[in-house]
Amino acid sequence: MIRTLIIEDNENNMYLTSFLLEKSGHEVHQAYDGQSGVEMAKKVSPDLILLDIQLPKMNGYEVAKLLRQDSALSSTPIIAITSYAMPGDREKALEAGCNGYIKKPINPDTFLGEIESYLKGE
Repeated sequence: MIRTLIIEDNENNMYLTSFLLEKSGHEVHQAYDGQSGVEMAKKVSPDLILLDIQLPKMNGYEVAKLLRQDSALSSTPIIAITSYAMPGDREKALEAGCNGYIKKPINPDTFLGEIESYLKGE
């Protein structure tokens, strides 16, 4: 079972991503702000982190940078899932330590395939 941490402050987005992942067999953990996301990541040692960028208390860029400094989490795949879709936003997420980038709104038909490709390191 893949242990996945979702760090997302929007209830609807959290519900949809959790539902899709749980339906495909993921064990889902949730955090609703950046600070609790970092704490939860250290506690549950996830196999995958889905990270919103626009978060209360600490933005996703800061979260990714902190997680990359933790040796236990430094190689955990972090996927930014964000409505930030301006030129340069993807690069900024990757520079902060994210392995991938998915634009919101997510497409329920392709979301799991995208997640799987990051887990396989494609």
